Amino acid sequence: MTDITADQTADHLLGNPARDAEFGDFFALLKPRVMSLVIFTAAVGVLVAPVGVHPLIAFASILFIAIGAGASGALNMWWDADIDRVMKRTRSRPIPAGRITADEARQFGLWLSVIAVGMLGLTANFLAAGLLAFTIFFYVVVYSMWLKRATPQNIVIGGAAGAFPPMIGWAVATGGVSVESLLLFGLIFIWTPPHFWSLALFMNDDYANAGVPMLTVTHGKRATRRQIMFYTLLLAPLAVLISFTAVGGPVYFILSLALNALFLRGAWRLLRRNEAEAEADRYAAERGFFRLSLLYLFLHFAGLLLEAGLRAASIDWASWPQWV
Repeated sequence: MTDITADQTADHLLGNPARDAEFGDFFALLKPRVMSLVIFTAAVGVLVAPVGVHPLIAFASILFIAIGAGASGALNMWWDADIDRVMKRTRSRPIPAGRITADEARQFGLWLSVIAVGMLGLTANFLAAGLLAFTIFFYVVVYSMWLKRATPQNIVIGGAAGAFPPMIGWAVATGGVSVESLLLFGLIFIWTPPHFWSLALFMNDDYANAGVPMLTVTHGKRATRRQIMFYTLLLAPLAVLISFTAVGGPVYFILSLALNALFLRGAWRLLRRNEAEAEADRYAAERGFFRLSLLYLFLHFAGLLLEAGLRAASIDWASWPQWV
């Protein structure tokens, strides 16, 4: 058996790699699951905009937006390495697992940020690049460094970082901001609290052990269930309202009604549960609501994409509100 020295143990706890980092380790720093959502919502922002974009410019822009999102993830992992070591959900990440040092992650994230913002400005326009730069700053500094460990409203305010990608995509296409892009921002912004708080309901011990003041930790799970219901009630009319803008239409309207009915039903089920019931079934309803929240957001943006496809095919739904 190989002996493990005290120095090697310290290196592991400090995030110093016991071997050379591999490509997969650096890729994991980018938070690829989060990046996939960023890519999709940013692409929808580009494709539903009323101004056409050359495919090469659109592809390059989405790529640089994705790189910017990955840079945010790397910088977040650098800053949160200490609590990532405590939480079961995150202890296998590259830094706490000892595959990459915190310094390497920080340098990697900073360089990717510079590249992503600079190249997006040269490829698309500097409004889109400015929005991307602000998104990275907001996620790393405002959310990760300040809000996450300071207030139970961390995910409410910090959720803005995840809501910017469709706005950035819209800015790539149009060079500006509009009511439609603000509503797309609002859809993700209001969706974020019920999405993350449903996760916190069944991962509460992780947040408590790490000292993160998630709402479930500071105010309890009952209060969190009420807040999930509250934000779901705010979310439903906002989501449906998008139907009546230039990017909406009857297909999106019907889809949104169905999705919001399911989401409201799920939030109501969570509100009525007590902790004995939740623990007895290992938080099955909470886990189900969390998965539903992912499907909810994906299908709303997919509906907008479908509406854009119908418009491109010259199907005129201009009078649809009159017969709904």
